[in-house]
Amino acid sequence: MAAETIWNKETVPKVMKIVSTRLQQRDLITLLLVNPSIHHTLLSHPSLWLVLDFHEMSNAGDRLVSALSLPRYRNVKHINLEFAQDIEDKQLENVKSKCGDSLLDLEILNLNGCQRISDKGIEVVTDTCPKLKVFSIYWNVRVTDVGITHLVKNCRFVVDLNLSGCKNITDKSLHLVADNYQELESLNITRCIKMTDSGLQRILLNCSSLQTLNLYALSTLTDEAYKMISRLPHLRFLDLCGAQNLTDDGLSCIARCKNLVSLNLTCLFGILGVSDRCLEVLSSFCSNTLTTLDVNGCINIKNRSRDQLLKLFPNLMCFKVHS
Repeated sequence: MAAETIWNKETVPKVMKIVSTRLQQRDLITLLLVNPSIHHTLLSHPSLWLVLDFHEMSNAGDRLVSALSLPRYRNVKHINLEFAQDIEDKQLENVKSKCGDSLLDLEILNLNGCQRISDKGIEVVTDTCPKLKVFSIYWNVRVTDVGITHLVKNCRFVVDLNLSGCKNITDKSLHLVADNYQELESLNITRCIKMTDSGLQRILLNCSSLQTLNLYALSTLTDEAYKMISRLPHLRFLDLCGAQNLTDDGLSCIARCKNLVSLNLTCLFGILGVSDRCLEVLSSFCSNTLTTLDVNGCINIKNRSRDQLLKLFPNLMCFKVHS
C-alpha cells in the first residue's frame, strides 16, 4: 500500500509532467480518464491546456463552447478551427455570451476554411480577444471590409494576418491594416482579387517590420507597387507567383531587401518582364542570404545552369529555373 501511495503521489506526477508535454490534445484528454491521480496531476499544470485544436472535426462549434466552459481552458492562447465542420456565426455568438472571458488571453485564432463565418462572426469573436496576435481566415468568401473593420477595432496587437482567398475584401481593408498594424510581421493576401496598387502601397509605406509577404495570384498589381517592396528592410520571404506585370525594374528594386531568404517568381504563363539582368542585380544584394529561388515560367531567364545559379547565389538549397 505504501508503495502504491508513493507511485501515485511521486512517480506518476513526475512521469506525466515529462510525457504530457509531448502529447496531442486528444491524447491528453484521454489520459484524464485513466485514474484520479493522473487526472489531478494533469489539471495541476495549466500550461498543458493553452491550445484547443478542432482541426477538421465535426460539430466543432458546439465542441468549442463546451471546452471553453471548462475551468482548465480559462486561459487558452491558441484555438485552431481550420476546416472544422459546423462552425458558424451562431456558435461564435454563444462563445461570447457563455464563456467570452475564456478568450481574454487568446493570441492565435485559425478560422481557415470556415466558410460559414461572416462579418458578424468576426465581430463577436474579436470582441472577446483583445490580445490576439495571429489571425487567419483563409478561403472565406463571406468576409468583407466590414469584418476587417471589426478586427482592427477590437484587436490592436495583430502581427500575423492571413486573408488568403478572401476575394470580397478590397483596398479599404489593406488601408485599415496599414493604419492600425504598423508592427505587422506577416501578411498573406493571396488571391484577394479586388486588391490594387493603392492597397499594397499603403501597406508598404506603413508596415516596415514585414518579414513575410504573400502576393500570390494578384495579376492586377504593377511595378509601381512592386518597387515599393524595397521599403521592407526585414523582409525574408516573398511570394510573387503570378506577378505578370513585374519587370526587371521592379525586381531590381526588390533586390534591395538584403535579408531576403526565399523568393517565388514562378508563373504558369510566364513573367515576361523578368530577365537574366534582374538575377544579377538580385545577386549583388542578396547573394549571401537567398536560399530558395523559384523562377519557373520566367521564359526570359535563359542559360542558367545549376553551377551558374550557385555562383550568383552560393547558399541556394532549393531552386527551379525555366529550361
